[in-house]
Amino acid sequence: MTLEEKKQEIIEGFSLYEEWLDKYEYLIELGKNLAPFPEEKKTEDRLIKGCQSRVWLDSELRDGSLYFMADSDAVITRGIISLLIGVYSGRPAQEIAADDFAFVSEIGLKDNLSPTRANGLASMIERIREIAKSYGRE
Repeated sequence: MTLEEKKQEIIEGFSLYEEWLDKYEYLIELGKNLAPFPEEKKTEDRLIKGCQSRVWLDSELRDGSLYFMADSDAVITRGIISLLIGVYSGRPAQEIAADDFAFVSEIGLKDNLSPTRANGLASMIERIREIAKSYGRE
């Protein structure tokens, strides 16, 4: 599946729900699907700065693609990071770095989060971009 197809799949998934309460439940369900994150990787250098909740993000480059692993101590935030890594994990670093992440606005996520969670979302996106750019230079 291409990156555009994956983003479209997310947009369509969110469009199934009319109420934001249902969309939050969907996010929480996404968070439950995150792979277990090893406790020993919950280190300061993997912590995303700017999030009200604690969010850890780890990455590795395998066979030319960037893979992400994440966790959070808050259920909605866990769902948000799960959504992001579900779209971008397994993609070439250059493709991730060049993406505009506009699907996040298309599903209305930024507009329906508290200001602190919206800042956290922006920090997650920025960190994913930074990681992708750093691998893209190698």
